[in-house]
Amino acid sequence: MDAFVPFGSPDYLILLGILFLCRAADFLSTWVGTPSLAMEGNPFVRKMGWKGSAAFNLLMCVLLARWPFVAMVLSTTSLLVASRNFQSAWLMRSMGEAGYMDLVGRMLMIRGTGLYLACSFGQAVPVALIGTAVMLFSEDLVPFAIGMGVLAYAFVVLFFSILSVVRLPRPRSTRMEL
Repeated sequence: MDAFVPFGSPDYLILLGILFLCRAADFLSTWVGTPSLAMEGNPFVRKMGWKGSAAFNLLMCVLLARWPFVAMVLSTTSLLVASRNFQSAWLMRSMGEAGYMDLVGRMLMIRGTGLYLACSFGQAVPVALIGTAVMLFSEDLVPFAIGMGVLAYAFVVLFFSILSVVRLPRPRSTRMEL
């Protein structure tokens, strides 16, 4: 595949479709877990809101579909992020965003952030190693881009996990009331 594909070409339309579906999966998984965006890790998305984020994502898909490498990296990362979001979305939706944030905040007060951060690294490092291995042993653009997407996912998860600990409000009481 070339570095860029012509706008409107069959390859462009395929990449646009892939990007759109992958970004839509991330978008949907975010909506299921945090309809008010209170639990959204990305501060830019929280600030833009749903309409602004939708417009930005659509524009991003239209522009980046011309660049196969970046389109595949972003698609891979988006699907992995969506999968991770769906893992907790049911609990966030069941408890409500405020209830879920309160629970996590209380658990961090009781246990401290050290274990949380160690587990975040424990999740990100093996994923990063897999992405790196795929990149190192790829001879073609698509597998290399997928490996890069896996590696990017590991960094995104680690970055936003750390950011969430910094910005998560802590409840005043450490009493366990579930």
